[in-house]
Amino acid sequence: MKPEQLRNQILVADLAWIPLALAAEQVLCSGTGHREPPLGPANFIVYVACAIFVWVLLSENLHLDGFRNGWRMSALVSHLLLAVAVLTMLLLAIENVSDWYVGRPRLSIFGLLLLMGFLGVRGVTMLRVLRRIKGGDVHRVVILGSDRLAGEFAAKFNHHPELLCEVTGFLCPEAEMTAAPSEGSAAGPTTVSTMDVVGLLRCLHVDELVMAQTPVSNEILNLVALCRQQSIRVSLVPQPYELYLSRPSLLDLGGLPLLQLEEMATPPSVRMGKRLLDVVLGSALALIALPIILVCAAFLRFSTGRAFRWERRMGRGGTQFSMLRLNVDRDPQQGSSFVRLLWQLSLSELPQFWNVLRGEMSLVGPRPEGPERAHGYSAWHQQRLAVKPGMTGLAQVHGLRERHSSEDKTRYDLQYMMHPALLTDLSLLIETIWTLASRLISLLERRFPARGASTAAPNSISYSPGARSFPEIYQHAHRTQSGSD
Repeated sequence: MKPEQLRNQILVADLAWIPLALAAEQVLCSGTGHREPPLGPANFIVYVACAIFVWVLLSENLHLDGFRNGWRMSALVSHLLLAVAVLTMLLLAIENVSDWYVGRPRLSIFGLLLLMGFLGVRGVTMLRVLRRIKGGDVHRVVILGSDRLAGEFAAKFNHHPELLCEVTGFLCPEAEMTAAPSEGSAAGPTTVSTMDVVGLLRCLHVDELVMAQTPVSNEILNLVALCRQQSIRVSLVPQPYELYLSRPSLLDLGGLPLLQLEEMATPPSVRMGKRLLDVVLGSALALIALPIILVCAAFLRFSTGRAFRWERRMGRGGTQFSMLRLNVDRDPQQGSSFVRLLWQLSLSELPQFWNVLRGEMSLVGPRPEGPERAHGYSAWHQQRLAVKPGMTGLAQVHGLRERHSSEDKTRYDLQYMMHPALLTDLSLLIETIWTLASRLISLLERRFPARGASTAAPNSISYSPGARSFPEIYQHAHRTQSGSD
């Protein structure tokens, strides 16, 4: 099953659920004696047609299939919640400018039924995928490479079970054997001659060879040709693959592939909408957060003698500004439990609403770093300075914080910058709330463990085919033939 087919199946199931949810809402409200009359056939068709049209547009813009960036529950729920809210508001707007009347309570029930059904569709889809994986209906993959890139691709396959791919192992020259990703490996590597590699792959029923090896030698080109002759599909990772985060397009010049890299530029309309969102939503969130900030600042003032601190940060275009935050060290090892809680829940960053309202920061964007760290940026890292820094971003909802490397965070930041959209910002804000709630629950579980619960690290419930298959075999080929082989 290809990802495109899975996306289409999910969309068809969503569209089929819309009239069923509206019909269920009508029956439910009629059975409870609701005062609004039920919709007539014409009004019912109009609401269904409008909802289907809007949902198709939202599905394409927000990637509502649920697995485009990996099966992450926080992203799935935030995207669906935002999309259902937008759909409900549009239906309410249609109601206000037309004679078709449903009523806010009914639309709220309709939206809740939609959300529950859409989550159910994706849950059933995931169960189908896992059932196929458990039944062995997978595409067996071997990665040609031994460095961090090879391990990163194995992890990507593990995070996308809908691909139905199982990483069988790694293929690399014998000289690089010690560098091969051998996490959890119990069995030693199998060393074979280059000419015997294809035979070994056929014995292992390998379906695809992913080339993550650089540089590519004549020996590897010969191996690729032999794999294609044996109907083993070959996929190529473009080198350097980091450039892919620069919005590429592929041009075919008479059989010669040319990868063109386009400059990432945020449209003026998106910048204006983003600033409006920062002012309006930032003001509302600042008012909500103000009591929390005042209480925390009072505690810090009496315990440490200082409530706030200003830190120099690099903003858009490399311009420096002073970022406001509570007087809490990052990852504090000393101090009270309350101070550590402020850092763990990122409450120390709440005063940065001031920087957002001043226009120095945005609600969503790359987290700002200090001048000392930014001056060591490579040209690739400096791309993240093309937009305003944010209070939260794609890297933060993936669990990356100040202690993580700039390279890891830059990958997510550039991925966010490739597709700027206001709906994406709203979705990331919802994901941030999810992330903070998850941290709070984790802290409470550690502080108040359940009676009889084991203190050992819990087993992962996510499916990880690469981790399962890594110990099985690591294929290594060393050169025993001449270059003409």
